[in-house]
Amino acid sequence: MNATETDTDTGSADRAERIAHAVLSVLGVAGLDGGRFGEVATYLPGRRVTGVSLDDEKGEVHIVVAWPAEDDLARSLDLLATAENVRAVAQEIAGVPITVTVEDIVATGRDGTEH
Repeated sequence: MNATETDTDTGSADRAERIAHAVLSVLGVAGLDGGRFGEVATYLPGRRVTGVSLDDEKGEVHIVVAWPAEDDLARSLDLLATAENVRAVAQEIAGVPITVTVEDIVATGRDGTEH
């Protein structure tokens, strides 16, 4: 591995961590998810960023959405809006197109606690 590859890897790792942090602050996101087999991740020395996969051309973010116990139409709109907000935030940091996958939904009450 040459110096350029190391810099690129470090840059991707830094971006993956920033994306994870930003995505977790998006309203409606309950968490990040590694996919069915935990394959969606950015691997770093001694740790990994679960739920974010990033390369020079594209990226993926897999999320768990908090689903409020309101009427069905409002919930579906919240789900789509949450995914779009995540895509916009992640894409701005990544600088490449991002695909967002909703892996799971966690039911929450009006007070935000999980049920």
